[in-house]
Amino acid sequence: MSTTRTGPISRRSFGRLAGAGVASLALPTYLRAQGKPRVVIVGGGAGGATAAKYVAKDSKGAIDVTLIEDSDTFTTCFFSNLYLGGYRDFASITHGYDTLVSAYGVRKITGMAMAVDRAARTVTMADGAVVPYDRLVLSPGIDIVYDSVPGYSEEAAQIAPHAWKAGPQTELLKARLDALTDGQTIVMIAPPNPYRCPPGPYERVSMMAHVLKAKGFANSKIFVIDPKDKFSKQGLFQEGWDRHYPGMVEWYGPDVHGGIKSVDVAAGTVETDLDTFAGALLNVIPAQKAGAIAAAAGVAGDSGFCPIDAASMRSTMDEAIFVIGDASIAGDMPKSGFSANSQAKVAAMIIRADLTGSKAFPAKYANTCWSLIDTDDGVKVGAQYEPKDGRIASVEGFVSQTGEDAALRKATYEESIGWYDGIVADMFG
Repeated sequence: MSTTRTGPISRRSFGRLAGAGVASLALPTYLRAQGKPRVVIVGGGAGGATAAKYVAKDSKGAIDVTLIEDSDTFTTCFFSNLYLGGYRDFASITHGYDTLVSAYGVRKITGMAMAVDRAARTVTMADGAVVPYDRLVLSPGIDIVYDSVPGYSEEAAQIAPHAWKAGPQTELLKARLDALTDGQTIVMIAPPNPYRCPPGPYERVSMMAHVLKAKGFANSKIFVIDPKDKFSKQGLFQEGWDRHYPGMVEWYGPDVHGGIKSVDVAAGTVETDLDTFAGALLNVIPAQKAGAIAAAAGVAGDSGFCPIDAASMRSTMDEAIFVIGDASIAGDMPKSGFSANSQAKVAAMIIRADLTGSKAFPAKYANTCWSLIDTDDGVKVGAQYEPKDGRIASVEGFVSQTGEDAALRKATYEESIGWYDGIVADMFG
């Protein structure tokens, strides 16, 4: 890995810049005279692809936009549970970048960004190539903290997949699930806060249960060992499990299991203070942190995630860097694809104001998280957000209610399908 140099943030402090407004961040004339200002985006998911599109599209060619992503395609974590449950195929959650390149003029680099020189404003690639920037957007998603679960490792994930980064891990988990026979057990270790997609593990439980039920596996069970004492939409999920999968799902919080002592993926066991749980399939979802490039750039805090200015998604550690999506500390906003897409549009607006002098409006954010419990039984939670007292705060929220009728739940699921089609079109053009 290249050595990272973290030079001084600026001649002007971030605090003064935030108070002075976007005009003070305009690109110096001597840099503009050398050509178009350059925006480099690392990470081609819901945040990065959206940022690339909106900077390029709304600047009308006045900004040179480069998107760095280590794959030719992107598989969405959102809706990967529906692939697991058999509602979608893998191709339907995998998307390419051709339209961003052909329709919006985004330059796509397929490769791994390894280091950021903040003083020189360059990104160094794994092959040694150096990519200069005037503004840098980091949207690297999450990395897995494997050793947060005793006995777990990157190698162990090839036996007990986490599948919390979509792609081969998703396909591995699907294959392991489909290979189960009646009477075999699944053991999931849920992640601690904060983590990507708060309802995600519990929607996954629902989709696993759906597969077992559809195969007529009356003797199979799913044990959920959770380090948290509560989780997102808990009442909705538990109501759904009781209705659709009676007796199949058992959830254990820390006050019951007493703590996870170790995982033995070869033996298929999870040892807790309460008992040792054995499973033919272990799904271990460890703690998470911002993708590695964020730490390499020196913009990740002690939590492993990146503090940002709530009004702009600008890093509080470097005025020229923006951090969006799962890697950011975004106040009340959950780590979700919808959040990343919303944050990317705010960052793109501020970047255009920085580099072209266009008008910037007050930041507003939105998110909804849909979850499928069983066929046509969809639930959701969401909110609108604004900067408040230095953080992104929820100003208006909503959540599905227990006891809703079947027609409403079906409409909620159909709404989620429309949202997925819309957001991938928005991301990838």
